[in-house]
Amino acid sequence: MSTLFSAVFPPSSSFPPQFPLRSFKHLSPLKTTLKRPLFSTTTSSSLHVDPLESDPPLPPSVRTFWKWLAEEGVVSSTCPLRPAYVPEGLGLVARRDIAQDEVVLKVPRRLWINPDTVAASEIGYLCTDLKPWVAVSLFLIREKMRGSSPWRFYIDILPERTDSTLYWSEEELAEIKGTLLCRMTREMKEHVESQYRKVEEEIISRHKQLFPSSITLDGFLWAFSMLRSRAFSHLRGQLVMLPLVDFINHSASITREDNAEEINGPAGLFSWDLLFCLKSTMPVKEGEQEKLDIAAANDLGETAYFDIFMDHPLPPATLPYLRLVALQETDAFLLEPVYRKSIWKTLELPISRMNEELVCKMVIDACESALSGYHTAVEQDEKLIQEGNLGSKLEIAVRVRVGEKRVLQQIEGIFKEKEARLDKLEYYHERRSKELGLVGEEGETYCQPKMDSTPSL
Repeated sequence: MSTLFSAVFPPSSSFPPQFPLRSFKHLSPLKTTLKRPLFSTTTSSSLHVDPLESDPPLPPSVRTFWKWLAEEGVVSSTCPLRPAYVPEGLGLVARRDIAQDEVVLKVPRRLWINPDTVAASEIGYLCTDLKPWVAVSLFLIREKMRGSSPWRFYIDILPERTDSTLYWSEEELAEIKGTLLCRMTREMKEHVESQYRKVEEEIISRHKQLFPSSITLDGFLWAFSMLRSRAFSHLRGQLVMLPLVDFINHSASITREDNAEEINGPAGLFSWDLLFCLKSTMPVKEGEQEKLDIAAANDLGETAYFDIFMDHPLPPATLPYLRLVALQETDAFLLEPVYRKSIWKTLELPISRMNEELVCKMVIDACESALSGYHTAVEQDEKLIQEGNLGSKLEIAVRVRVGEKRVLQQIEGIFKEKEARLDKLEYYHERRSKELGLVGEEGETYCQPKMDSTPSL
């Protein structure tokens, strides 16, 4: 039996090369994680219910934050979203059905935290030569230490730490020694520390009147981790932190241009400003968990574990689950209620080239990442076993790791072979067209279904 590893590292052109924008999550053994939709949902049935009612109760800081948002005109009694605890932590859930492309949030520019915000601040003239992420990090930690900051209610709800490997001890990092994750973590920490030393020497120490409180490396690291885990990068090509918007469950779709944009509009009772406008990427039904419901109906959950053995086929649920995880964009119609009863059977076969290609890439990347974490190659381990002279415990260890690596290579080979045959596979729309009699025996197509065809979902 072997283990699969998964991690998502969205790129960011505004950060140092190879440094991902969002949280650096520890590689997880033997699991595939099902991404949530853009918004979670709740079974609450009325907008008249107190939007801050939650089980467990929301902390006072969140209630104060919501009140501040209301005063700023960001939320109101008709807001379709509310804060609540979800499996990932504190997030947003739908208070009612949300239509596709419905505008669910508008955040005025005066509440954004980005390089323009820094430039307009007291320390703006000191930050002109800094990299954008360094300038925003310095601004954020300074605002945190100021009791009178306009963003104090937002900053108060930010976590003190994240699950980033940046916070791991040397002993904890030793457990992933030799992996790409360990190397990238160390490189990132070194880069952040070097930028802090430069800022401390050239700006902070020379302008004590603007930095009355001591800004430490830990504080700067906190600001950087907040920026990496919560900031967006596509608005005007800048990094930007958006109060409330970063409550939304992590999803790569948040960076798509078709559901997040800048518009000019009313930003208060007597003001007009640039607004961050967020739309729902798909219909979200009140009480409907979409992908999670489908997984649960097939005895799987948000995280699924599969036991994979050498020279054995993949467990039957593996491919349907991976296809469900990768389901997006034009394939998302399969999540609609009309397909709910038949979708798992549909997922047993390829859905689309895009979906199948993404599945292959996810698994191949996971296998390569896992294999890179071992400090020996299969050939080296086999040689050690052949030579003998190993103690009983060492022999067990060598046989275990060589077995895991062989299984990982087998899985990688399966999906590389599948990847090479993508153009030869039959996908959902082709199968559906045949079911409806729209494709003849020679591949010819018809405008109307053949009379003897029986449409079925």
